[in-house]
Amino acid sequence: MAAERYNAPEREQHWQSVWESRGAFRTTTDPAKPKCYVLEMFPYPSGRIHMGHVRNYTMGDVLARYKRARGFNVLHPMGWDAFGMPAENAAMERQTHPAKWTYANIAAMKAQLKSMGLAIDWTREFATCDPSYYRHQQRLFLDMYAKGLAYRRSSKVNWDPVDQTVLANEQVIDGRGWRSGALVEQRERLQWAFKITEFADDLIEALGTLDKWPEKVRVMQENWIGRSEGLLIRWALDGAAPNGATELEVFTTRPDTLYGASFLAIAPDHPLALAAAEANPAVAAFSEECRRMGTSLATIESAEKKGIDTGIVATHPLDPNWKLPVYVANFILMDYGTGAIFGCPAHDQRDIEFARAYGLPVVPVVAPTDAKARARAIAEIEAGTAYVDDGVMINSQFMDGLDVKAAFNAIADRLEKATLAGKPVAKRKINYRLRDWGISRQRYWGCPIPIIHCGDCGEVPVPVDQLPVKLPEDASFSEPGNPLDRHPTWRHVDCPKCGKPATRETDTMDTFVDSSWYFVRFTDPNADTPVDQAAADYWLPVDQYIGGIEHAILHLLYSRFFTRAMGVAGHLNPKLKEPFAALFTQGMVVHETYKSADGAWLLPTEVRFEGEGDTRRATEISTGKPAQIGSIEKMSKSKKNLVDPDDIIQHYGADCARWFMLSDSPPERDVIWTEAGVAGAGRFIQRLWRLLGEIETKAAPKGTARPAELGPEAMALRRATQKTLDTVGRNIEGLRFNVAVAQLYELSNEVSAALGKADAGLDWALREAVEHLVQMIGPMMPHLAEECWARLGYNTLLADQPWPQVEGALLVDDHVTIAVQVNGKRRDELTVARSAAKEEIEAAALKLESVVRAIEGRPVRKVIVVPQRIVNVVA
Repeated sequence: MAAERYNAPEREQHWQSVWESRGAFRTTTDPAKPKCYVLEMFPYPSGRIHMGHVRNYTMGDVLARYKRARGFNVLHPMGWDAFGMPAENAAMERQTHPAKWTYANIAAMKAQLKSMGLAIDWTREFATCDPSYYRHQQRLFLDMYAKGLAYRRSSKVNWDPVDQTVLANEQVIDGRGWRSGALVEQRERLQWAFKITEFADDLIEALGTLDKWPEKVRVMQENWIGRSEGLLIRWALDGAAPNGATELEVFTTRPDTLYGASFLAIAPDHPLALAAAEANPAVAAFSEECRRMGTSLATIESAEKKGIDTGIVATHPLDPNWKLPVYVANFILMDYGTGAIFGCPAHDQRDIEFARAYGLPVVPVVAPTDAKARARAIAEIEAGTAYVDDGVMINSQFMDGLDVKAAFNAIADRLEKATLAGKPVAKRKINYRLRDWGISRQRYWGCPIPIIHCGDCGEVPVPVDQLPVKLPEDASFSEPGNPLDRHPTWRHVDCPKCGKPATRETDTMDTFVDSSWYFVRFTDPNADTPVDQAAADYWLPVDQYIGGIEHAILHLLYSRFFTRAMGVAGHLNPKLKEPFAALFTQGMVVHETYKSADGAWLLPTEVRFEGEGDTRRATEISTGKPAQIGSIEKMSKSKKNLVDPDDIIQHYGADCARWFMLSDSPPERDVIWTEAGVAGAGRFIQRLWRLLGEIETKAAPKGTARPAELGPEAMALRRATQKTLDTVGRNIEGLRFNVAVAQLYELSNEVSAALGKADAGLDWALREAVEHLVQMIGPMMPHLAEECWARLGYNTLLADQPWPQVEGALLVDDHVTIAVQVNGKRRDELTVARSAAKEEIEAAALKLESVVRAIEGRPVRKVIVVPQRIVNVVA
């Protein structure tokens, strides 16, 4: 028996160098082999990997190694989502260049990822900030521009007046810029956009084909696209409307509630609101206040509902004597519908809040059919809670008694026949919440948009042979704003058409563009064109994509759009619609939080623990004072509940971290990182190593032929091994890693127990069991598995070995356990040979002491035997 401990950090470095020197995981396009493309969402090079990375990339690595062993040609690449504001901020704060900061971080993180032993083809690595990548992205932009899928438009944006840049909705916090703290303004700016709305219907309909995506993600995307069927209604305005306006168009999905209308509301930037603001300083001031809100729906929905009466009056389309006030309101968006709504307070919560604030009528027009439920709903409306469920119409004249759907059609039919100024009052229309994707960003560290602005020729695409349009290396970051705007030479060029002086576009692309097609570039990162068609046809779609739920909408939706747009632009097969055949969203890594006596956050390494359970106490190491053990939360820098992967790898080894991440909880749920859990994984590694030492003395030598005779103990071990081989493989395929780990624990126990037994052929069965055990842990703990494989006498790489074939005959037990009932009530169970005859089963059941007691001396009338399932004794 080997007494030495397995030195994980040392041996892991050895095997990593062997894999690298042999090019073990390099991949080539091989149409003769079945392919499997495994991809985890590539990281932003912030400088350090975290435990979330360890979990995410371990999951993908297990699947990639397993599929490789099953004979698939596996593509498992890695790259860097490297553009973005953090690098530019670092440049300002550290007086360095974004490229220098970014590439230093890439080097550090790459070394960390390599220390995890990932089976990655590093020859395909790229960073999106490298001109060799964004050159092709610029080509894609130009080809999409030529097809009308990229265009420039005026749109409303969040503008930070201090940093002088557009902010994403998520970067507006309480109405202020996330970095500068300045009050954000809503401005109209010329912005480049992609026409994602061109594919709105297809993007929704195709969600039904993504049966290997989480239902939650599909629902989130469907809601984000927001396809809705409604009515576009023209409301007549009275003669006092500014600038001679005579009507206001409103899109609504609930025309059935028109008899409950009590006001109309328009967005602050609606043309009618702008006209009203010119004549009314109060309206102008209110509209300006609204512009300092963020443009995100979350901000608008959570804000207090405010408005101002414009003095404009609208006429109800169903009653010329019914007049309604028109408000400017802070919860109406100009880029949804027509930028105008009619308020039906009884059946919309934001409308009822608004109506109560401004003393407007609240009239219920939909109610449950049940009298008690109706009374309760109306009482709740009176108390301030809108009724939003289905029901039948009330207080609605000709529609009373109709259900909501019938009422929709009835009022649509009536208004489509009515006229206003010689045109139909209303028409049916399909609307979308989805808006075209604005990609312009006023920053340096992003992909330059390859357009030149000429006074005579207008927008001129940069000729393809002049790509890439590179970022200037001598940009200045000494002041806020876009360094490209103030660069003395970079933006000044001659027009490619007429040769006259012109200027480059200084906006750069949203970094979501970089990540919307990187998975395509991985299929051939060295191609002279954006895509090598043959490679893309072979590898795409990605067979398994793994990443966080936080990317459920934007990244995944943009990638779906890009796949379609690249097909239109001629870079992908138009038949390829979906980029990711299967999607898995893993849970987060969470950890306890700790605070010092004075309330400061503490790192786990700054705390010492004593006791367990209710007696567990924490002490701050540096002061000796008691520390507070807080809640379990997502690992974050702000709360210091971080664990450095390097510390774990250097102490326990990468395999230990991998095993713990896979074993502790189902992969879709959060995993709680604990020192005890990691230490337990480390003990299992040492136990396996000791088991190998015992096997060396008790198992048959490598290559021994299967004995002619195998005793019952040997056969039992063989069955356990084959069952584990079968279930572990299926659970890895299904990404049920924690279940596979539990099965490997059980098999290791079976092998340990067999070491103390004697039986014909057991030494051969032990050899088979331990070899298969090593092969099964290979995808999860690849370094340990390679070391064990070598110790078993093999001079080949385990990473190159095929997955063992399952012997189907051994998956069926010779014996079965069946339930035994007396008069239909379960009393016991019986283990019998699978081939046992009914007579044998009946006799065995009647001899059971529990059955004899239950019969209580009564005669047995009959015994019903269902082979391999149940016995029922009737007495």
